[in-house]
Amino acid sequence: MTFTKTLLASAAATALMAGAAAAQTEIHWWHAMGGVNGELIDEMAADFNASQDEFEVIPTYKGNYTETMTAAIAAFRAQEQPHLVQVFEVGTATMMAAEGAIYPVQQLMEEAGEPFEGDAFLPAVVSYYQTPEGQLLSLPFNSSTPVMWYNADALDAAGVDVPTTWDEVETAARALVDNGMDCGLSFGWQSWVMIENFSAWHDLPMGTQENGFAGFDTEFTFNNDHVVNRLQAIAEMQEDNMFVYGGRRGDSLPLFTNGECGMWMNSSAYYGSINGQVDFEFGQTMLPLDTDVADAPQNSIIGGATLWALQGHDEDEYRGLAQFLSHVISPEVQASWHQATGYVPITNAAAELSEEQGFYDANPGTEVAGQQLSLNEPTPNSRGIRFGNFVQVRDVINEELEDLWAGNQTAAEAVANAEERGNELLRRFERSVN
Repeated sequence: MTFTKTLLASAAATALMAGAAAAQTEIHWWHAMGGVNGELIDEMAADFNASQDEFEVIPTYKGNYTETMTAAIAAFRAQEQPHLVQVFEVGTATMMAAEGAIYPVQQLMEEAGEPFEGDAFLPAVVSYYQTPEGQLLSLPFNSSTPVMWYNADALDAAGVDVPTTWDEVETAARALVDNGMDCGLSFGWQSWVMIENFSAWHDLPMGTQENGFAGFDTEFTFNNDHVVNRLQAIAEMQEDNMFVYGGRRGDSLPLFTNGECGMWMNSSAYYGSINGQVDFEFGQTMLPLDTDVADAPQNSIIGGATLWALQGHDEDEYRGLAQFLSHVISPEVQASWHQATGYVPITNAAAELSEEQGFYDANPGTEVAGQQLSLNEPTPNSRGIRFGNFVQVRDVINEELEDLWAGNQTAAEAVANAEERGNELLRRFERSVN
């Protein structure tokens, strides 16, 4: 064969391959995972794409959780929506209220003929995203819960055990500072940790109507003596740096990883970051119990996000999406995701596989988040929260608590202000959906 003929044959083969690739049905997935977690999502999609030749999942990072949800809503209005979008847990009520925009994931799987067992998920995870009739609205994906991270070397040097109660946290914080540490305790995502989960952990209602699950006409009830007293005690711990506020979200992580603070309360999903950054022995344990409030803990509630399918696409595209979702929740994929990130295994099968693979034996403490979520059968107070406009409510809580840490107001004033402003946002949301 001459060079020209070879070149023409090669070009024809390339064109055929390009045509085959172009013939694949595209599935667009918008997500909020940057950094290493974003790379893992790319790998997840690539593995599915390599497993078959009919569909191609295209993941796209759209910014943080708020930015991603906002982008998806705007895209739907412009009829340019993706097939799948990752939305954090506090956006659940907003997504539910977007009538005609969402395609309930359980309905999607059933109509696409894809096997789906709701019982496969951990109850504390799946119950957050179900209708009162038990239909699953979105697919649990990256679920976490706050835990208490601790510097084991620093606690040993200070001569104190890992705390299990708030009294013990104060004692340990004092010992750490007296032994030369810059601070004893810090935390991030303070609404999630210190109001939402503090309430659930002690079986306290955060709002009426079963924390919003039973209706949008809910009102906040977190302005109570238990929450106020705990926050005031923490504010007073700022004396001598027993407590140091390090910012919203995960801004305070360096205080822990750099060895400045001996204890840090935040998401279990920081495992990967902490494990790769610290040069000391660390661990994670359950949230501390306030013995003035309860004799024993109830269960914590989840954070993280789920995957929402959006309406407006072809039946064949939804068939591919359903197959991809089956891939995402397979035991192998979920176990790998859990072990790499610190997010909890959302299915019993993924947890069992992780145990069989020896992950928990090799990494003590990584099972804590799952145990904490499953500690007891969830009550109406500990199932989760479903409040409208809660993204904005969290901003309000952050503002009021930051004024508390700055010494501009008492805990009683901060919590009362946050509840009053939060209720105004609830009423605004209720009017928008009625």
